Amino acid sequence: MHLNRILLPGILCLCLTLPCFAQQQEAGDTSLDFSEKFLRAINRQASSLGHKLDKTTDKALARWQRQETKLLRKLAKKDPALAAQLKTDAAAQTAKLQQQLSNPGELQQYLPALDTLKTSLRFLQQKPDLAKLGLKNEQVSGTLDKLKGMEGQLQQAQAVQQFLQQRRQLLKEKLGNLGLAKELKQLNKQAYYYSAQLKEYQSLLKDHKKAAQKGLAMLRKTKAFENFMRRNSQLASLFRLPGDPNDPAQAANLAGLQTRAQVNNLIQNQLAAGGPNAQTQFRQNLQDAQSQLSQLKDKIIKAGGSSSELDMPDGFKPNPEKTKSFWKRVELGTNIQSQRSRGLLPASSDIGLSLGYKLNPNSIIGIGTSYKVGWGKDIRHIKISHQGLGLRSFIDYKLKGSFWLTGGYELNYQSGFSDFNELKDLSRWQPSGLIGVSKVVSLQSKLLKKTKLMLLWDFLSYRQKPRTQAVLFRVGYQF
Repeated sequence: MHLNRILLPGILCLCLTLPCFAQQQEAGDTSLDFSEKFLRAINRQASSLGHKLDKTTDKALARWQRQETKLLRKLAKKDPALAAQLKTDAAAQTAKLQQQLSNPGELQQYLPALDTLKTSLRFLQQKPDLAKLGLKNEQVSGTLDKLKGMEGQLQQAQAVQQFLQQRRQLLKEKLGNLGLAKELKQLNKQAYYYSAQLKEYQSLLKDHKKAAQKGLAMLRKTKAFENFMRRNSQLASLFRLPGDPNDPAQAANLAGLQTRAQVNNLIQNQLAAGGPNAQTQFRQNLQDAQSQLSQLKDKIIKAGGSSSELDMPDGFKPNPEKTKSFWKRVELGTNIQSQRSRGLLPASSDIGLSLGYKLNPNSIIGIGTSYKVGWGKDIRHIKISHQGLGLRSFIDYKLKGSFWLTGGYELNYQSGFSDFNELKDLSRWQPSGLIGVSKVVSLQSKLLKKTKLMLLWDFLSYRQKPRTQAVLFRVGYQF
C-alpha cells in the first residue's frame, strides 16, 4: 500500500477540519480519534518503509562486496598489482561510505510528497486549538520525528547508491579489457537493481489516487496552509517562492527587479539592433549552450551523480518485476469449466482459484485448487452434489501480444464424495497434463482486471479410467 495513499488524505482531513471542528463537536460528531488514527498510520508506514530501506541496503552492500571480492580474486591471477591497488581503494571507499552513513547530511533529491507531509505536520503543531482534535502536541511531534528518521534512511540509501555507481564506473574503466566481462556484468546488474529498488521505494511517497488529489486541491484553497507552505516548505528553502503581492515585505523584496515582459522587450531590442542575422545567431548560441549542458550532465552522472533516469548497463535487459514487492507480483484469479451430463455422471462445473507469481513480464508460475460441483442429470432433475476436488500447478509464457502458452499439471479426485475422509485414498486421484494456448483480454473494471480464455489439451486423459474429457475450455478472471 502506498504511503501517501494513507498519509495525505489523513493530513488533508486534519487541516481542513480545524476551522469547523467546534461546530462538529456541538452537533455530536463521534470521530474524536479520527486524526489520531491517521497519525498512527503515518508512524506505521514510515516504520515499514524505513525497515525496507535498511534491509535492501544491507543486502545490496553484502552482495556487492562478495561479488567484488570474487572479481578481485580472479584479477589477482592476471594482474596482482592492479588487484592490490583496487583492494586498497575499495577499503578506503568503504570507510568513507561508513562515515557518510553515520552522518548522511541533507537529502540530495527533493521529494515533494515527503515535503508536503512534514510541512503539514509542522502546520498542525502551530495550531492553538490542536487539543480540540483529540491530539496532543507530542503526538504530532513524535510523528514528525518518525518522518525525519525515515528521511535520514533515504539519505543513507542515496549515499550507498552513489557509492555503488562510483565503484561500478571505476571497475569498468580499469578492467574493461582484461576478460572479466561476466563479473563486471554482475556488478552492473547489482548497481542497477539497487537504484531501481530505491526509486520504487521513493514512489511509495507519491500518490495517484483521485481522493488524495481532490483533498490536496481543497487544502491548497486554504489560505492559512498555502501561506505556511510557501514560507516553511523545503522547496521554499531551495527557491524563494512568490508570496502575497499585498505583503509590504514582499513588495520591498521585488522592488527594482525586472519583470518578464521587460526582459523580453530588452532581448527583442538587442536582436533588432544586431541586424537580420542576429536572431539566427542567437538561436545557434542557445543550441550550443544546451548541448554543453547535456555534456556536463553526462559527466556528472558518470562521476556518480544522480539523474531522473537510471543508468542502464550495456547489454542488459532489466526485469521490472524484480524491484516490486511480493504481493505486487502476485495475481489472484478464478476460472470455471463446465461439462455436460455423460451417462451416470451428472452435469458439472469445475470452479477454480489460482495464485500466480510473475517471474518477469513474460512468465508466470502458480498453484491453484478446484472444486467440482454437480448440477444433476438435466434441467428437470437439478441436484447439487460434491463431484470432486483438484490440485493444480501451472506456468504461462507470453507468445505475442495477448496470446500465452499455457501448461500445467493437476491431480483430480473425480468421484463424488460425502465425507472429506474419502479424499485420503490416494489411488482415486488422477493426474492430468495440460498444454494449450490462452488469450488475455483487459477489462476496465474496478474488481476484475482481465479475462482469460484457455483452450487446453489433457494429454494424460487417454490412460485415465474412466476416461475424462481430452479438450478443455476454461474461462478465467483475474483480480
